[in-house]
Amino acid sequence: LYAPGVGDNTSGVAVLLSLPELPGVVRGFTVGEEGLGNLKGARALVEALSPEVVVAVDGYLPGVVDRALGSVRLRVRLQGPGGHAWGDRRLPHPVFALAEGLCRVRALVEGREDASVNASGLEGGQAVNALPQEAACLLEVRALAALLQGVEAAFAEAARAHRVGLALEVLGRRPAGRTATPRLLQAAERALAEVGERPQWLPGSTDASAAIERGIPALGFGVYRGGGAHTPGEWVLPSSLLEGQRALLALLRGLGVG
Repeated sequence: LYAPGVGDNTSGVAVLLSLPELPGVVRGFTVGEEGLGNLKGARALVEALSPEVVVAVDGYLPGVVDRALGSVRLRVRLQGPGGHAWGDRRLPHPVFALAEGLCRVRALVEGREDASVNASGLEGGQAVNALPQEAACLLEVRALAALLQGVEAAFAEAARAHRVGLALEVLGRRPAGRTATPRLLQAAERALAEVGERPQWLPGSTDASAAIERGIPALGFGVYRGGGAHTPGEWVLPSSLLEGQRALLALLRGLGVG
């Protein structure tokens, strides 16, 4: 099957809906996990239910997200006076300042396996022959340890070098950490053995992060095979959802449910 979102997380929803009713299990379907949602649905669910364990049904088989990858999402704005592209060419230029700041931030994570940076939604200027008064972008930094101070310093240095104003607005934060107990990890390993797989332990950002920040045992559990997540060419092998269902039921049994 090919379609945007057919895997992440339509397939997770499909597997959850296919489960029989099990005592002690609440199936939750939340909003605000992606984009700028800042885990608002999962955070509200965890606050309302105070669960003993949380399993976020999300991702590819045989992936198990046992560590929450922290992230900070920002709106970056750089301001200058604007002006004529030729007559005012010596004046500060916020687009070039933004470009330099992004390069500095990219250098912070270059070669690191525990961090990433993404820039999107770039804006700046309206006319090809006029200096922009403002340049802006959305920025996401993911890491197993805090990087925000380094990001702020990188943009501050670029702003000073180009003599422009700087404004950083934090749009969302996700926690880093781990709460998966040995019992939960063993249950995941045995569950995947039911479908002939061994777990691929991964750091990641899922709805389980909402439980992890409250100290509740939690992990993310993949239930389908596919690829191309977050692209128009996303795809899924339909038969793999049956494998995911079997593995998820085995995980719940391993936790004493059903």
